[in-house]
Amino acid sequence: MNIVYNSDNYYVVEYPQQHGYEVVDKQAGRGTYFQGDVGAKFRESMIGALGEDPSPEHVDEFLSDFGVLVNFSMTVH
Repeated sequence: MNIVYNSDNYYVVEYPQQHGYEVVDKQAGRGTYFQGDVGAKFRESMIGALGEDPSPEHVDEFLSDFGVLVNFSMTVH
């Protein structure tokens, strides 16, 4: 497990063995998981967003575009 991104609003974790990415919207308390081809596309897009402007504002804006897909309730245990 590798933390790819962490801000006040979002958390992105890479699971290299599964070729997957978990995206968590901290404010909404919701998350999602991308794996396989979708995970690879997400990785490419995330690298592109970080390459354009690595500021938290820009990356958070990029991640907000995935809002409709971030639909699983997160619980703390």
